[in-house]
Amino acid sequence: MDGRIGWGILSTGGIARTFTADIQAAGLEVAAVGSRSQGSAEAFGREFGVPGRHPSYEELCADPTVDVVYVATPHPFHCANALLALRSGKHVLVEKPFAVNAREARALVDEARSRGLLLMEAMWTRFLPTMVALRDIIGSGGLGEVRAVIADHNQHLPLERAKRLHLPELGGGALLDLGVYPVSFAHMLLGPPAKILATAKLTELGVDEDMALALEWESGAHASLHCGMMAAGPNRAAVIGNRGWVEIERVWYCQADFAQYSPEGQVLRRFSERVPGRGMQCQALEVERLLREGKTESPHMSLEASLEVMGIMDEARRQCGVRYPSE
Repeated sequence: MDGRIGWGILSTGGIARTFTADIQAAGLEVAAVGSRSQGSAEAFGREFGVPGRHPSYEELCADPTVDVVYVATPHPFHCANALLALRSGKHVLVEKPFAVNAREARALVDEARSRGLLLMEAMWTRFLPTMVALRDIIGSGGLGEVRAVIADHNQHLPLERAKRLHLPELGGGALLDLGVYPVSFAHMLLGPPAKILATAKLTELGVDEDMALALEWESGAHASLHCGMMAAGPNRAAVIGNRGWVEIERVWYCQADFAQYSPEGQVLRRFSERVPGRGMQCQALEVERLLREGKTESPHMSLEASLEVMGIMDEARRQCGVRYPSE
């Protein structure tokens, strides 16, 4: 794919607006938008100057000007929406979490691979300059052997502010919306863990109000992760190695500063690089790079990685007794 790449935006919610603004600012082409109503598609199209404005997801996925579909619906609909796009012959970037569970995630992976199409989870954090620099430090041995990862993602999202997060039929709970960030972060650094231990406080409707996870790897490394939706937290992270550590400032999963320390506590490096906007264009640029190189998977967010992250969250929910009606 050497010429223009046309993006199709599936859904018109807040994350779709942020993504569209970021990729347009980066010079990428948004060819069309699809919504469940013509009015919403028209309003989105006028706001962002998008020429194709469709009153259904089916029409969006049938649009010949669209090469890649960005699925921005709530995660209980990711599987069906992404399958629709793939079966329409479109490459797909699907918002995190990849799906509701590993079974749905496997269906998406199998469909994409059988059709030779690109599919990637939109875990945008992995593509930010902060994470690129952190991977470089670890990859070059700057921290030595990674022994521990510590990360939290806590927000104040009570029922009146975020109803969907409290409804089991919509995949509610802290883990899939918030906890996916620290889980994916630990996986990015250490791969799939050998042991998973999770505990949670559940709401009256049976979703996780907050959850703590302890992960252990064959190497002996550990991760201490926490997520919650009823109280704001520091949202910081640290990576500890036997040759020093890195502390990522608030909010660690966004564009954040970090400092690298020696074992004696001396600052070896400070990092504060930024890209325009929220930084969601970084993952879209990765998609376009892959397509132009004839590739269908990213080494930084592979399909196996998405399956493994979903598997970790499935096991955490199983241990805590969180189950969705669709399962």
